[in-house]
Amino acid sequence: MPFLKGHGTENDFVIIPDPENALDLPASTVARLCDRRAGIGGDGVLHVVRSAAHPEARAMADEAEWFMDYRNADGSIAEMCGNGVRVFARYLQYAGHTDAGDLAVATRGGVKRVHIDKAVPGADGTTARSAPGAITVSMGRAVLPAETVTVGVGARQWPTTHVSMGNPHAVAFVDDLDHAGNLHEEPTRTPSHVYPDGVNVEFVADRGERHVAMRVHERGSGETRSCGTGACAVAVAAARRDGLDPAVTGSPVSYTVDLPGGRLVITERPDGEVEMTGPAVIVAEGTIAPDLLVPTASPQTAGS
Repeated sequence: MPFLKGHGTENDFVIIPDPENALDLPASTVARLCDRRAGIGGDGVLHVVRSAAHPEARAMADEAEWFMDYRNADGSIAEMCGNGVRVFARYLQYAGHTDAGDLAVATRGGVKRVHIDKAVPGADGTTARSAPGAITVSMGRAVLPAETVTVGVGARQWPTTHVSMGNPHAVAFVDDLDHAGNLHEEPTRTPSHVYPDGVNVEFVADRGERHVAMRVHERGSGETRSCGTGACAVAVAAARRDGLDPAVTGSPVSYTVDLPGGRLVITERPDGEVEMTGPAVIVAEGTIAPDLLVPTASPQTAGS
């Protein structure tokens, strides 16, 4: 089975091209592919399928030819992944399915509008050293439900702002990002029933005017180097905290969001549309060894 590896601000993914949806990818297989010691390694899998070939995307086929069937590193299915959409679009460009310009991508969170900038020439002006252009994704409108939780790490606790970007986020503003501790373990949350399917938790510190830094625990993946929907949720939460609601002011507002893996620029427009701009890179391609796709036997207990 062929694969590629790509990342967006170091949020990395195993890319599985499967236009006709012919592959069986159970959660156990996805988890093995994403294992950083025994597999290829990644924060998730981007299963590349034509929308018309996937039962969850057929209704979107007239709008978007390609469906991003996204899986978390533990094999669970997710609605959306903002960095994943950029890497997905970069793959389609890399494979010759699209070019610089506008593109529509179907996701479980709806159809996302994407713009791929033209390549940026290198310092010597040659295309041989050109860098891939940035990719902008229209992420849809943020929803800020009234429900909220208090999240905790160790003895510290913080109130959060609940922001949905098609998937749930709990955004906590902190004085120091180190206070988030080891985010490979899920922060505690109270009350727990608010997010029955889990939640992405962002910890945010100010760096300047309309400039923040963040760390994130992604449900199903632990701490990741970057989270695109999380960066959008953080920018929206920061704008509300700062009294900058574009629907009220009539002007778009942009925040620079620094993540461990790089920088994203998030813009919220007066109509509510949130746009995310950042890099996406394909770093490798190859063939998966068949043994990696074979279910592993449960270890036998002593004396059995």
